[in-house]
Amino acid sequence: MQLKLTNSKFPFTPLLLIAPFFFWGTAMVAMKGVIPQTTPFFMAAMRILPAGILLLLVGMIQGRPQPQGKIAWLWILLFALVDGALFQGFLAQGLVRTGAGLGSVMIDSQPLAVAILSLWLFQERIRFWGWLGLGIGVFGISLIGLPDEWIGSLLHPETIEASLGIDALFQSGEWLMLLASLSMAVGTVLVRWVCKYNDPVMATGWHLILGGVPLLALSAGFESGQWVNIDGYAWIAMGYATIFGSAIAYGLFFYFASSGNLTSLSALTFLTPIFALLFGNLFLGEVLSSLQSVGVGLTLVSIYLINQRDVLAEKLKLKSSKQEDISSTNSGKLLKQSQQQPVEVNVQVGVEISEKI
Repeated sequence: MQLKLTNSKFPFTPLLLIAPFFFWGTAMVAMKGVIPQTTPFFMAAMRILPAGILLLLVGMIQGRPQPQGKIAWLWILLFALVDGALFQGFLAQGLVRTGAGLGSVMIDSQPLAVAILSLWLFQERIRFWGWLGLGIGVFGISLIGLPDEWIGSLLHPETIEASLGIDALFQSGEWLMLLASLSMAVGTVLVRWVCKYNDPVMATGWHLILGGVPLLALSAGFESGQWVNIDGYAWIAMGYATIFGSAIAYGLFFYFASSGNLTSLSALTFLTPIFALLFGNLFLGEVLSSLQSVGVGLTLVSIYLINQRDVLAEKLKLKSSKQEDISSTNSGKLLKQSQQQPVEVNVQVGVEISEKI
């Protein structure tokens, strides 16, 4: 997949193309900084509910059509449950137990699941580079998600029971991030049916609102002191995650997806965790272990290979065809030269004379 920038109307289009992924990555850092002062479900609801309202207002100003019919609303409700409530809920709970940069890497590993779902549902070919990326990704996520003690125990199986209990593994925030990633992957696949019956921007706005309602209900029922300890800087961070990390990021994403300036945004997905890791280290002092750093690198490589599998396959095909053309051209030249060169033929003629006596 590649970007098409030649038809762009704006001089800063390359920056605008990167903007959604920059906002998503930095929003992870902002949310992680707010977590100590609030509760996960409340923060998740406050991130997407106002963003959905803003998107609906923009869509109404642009004159975009509202969803029509039961089927359209059913797809939006399913999209809201999976990509709104579940995704944001797992994400917020996971951020309590893991870092912003590490969490973003695991969230943006969702192309691995998307590739498998697309192969199953739409028979999309993954090809060699895709399968290679999947394998590298599984290994990379294992290095990130599994505790270092378990990785070390693989080299010494006799110590695995003493090194870590199974309960500690499932209490890890990385597993919640993987569930969030899977929810996002399913939501990405659902978009194909959602947009079949709805305008993409209006559907996104409604799914953010409808997905935020159950999160707000969970917060009201099971959490307390949601906003008591939030200071001015935390409100600013939440506002950034809402306006820039949700409303503007989604707005830009769907603008480029619908305007024809971009054939696919998937190729830029790997930028999100890079921004999150950079700003997580800068503002939150987050440091990864050596094994997790290797896992991050492998995961980014796998995401790139999966998103670029068609381009890599096409480049190999072109390179192979060029080599064949060069080979055939050289063979033609040699044949032509052999036809133009004079040929010397030595002929011996024997004459036998017999005499009759």
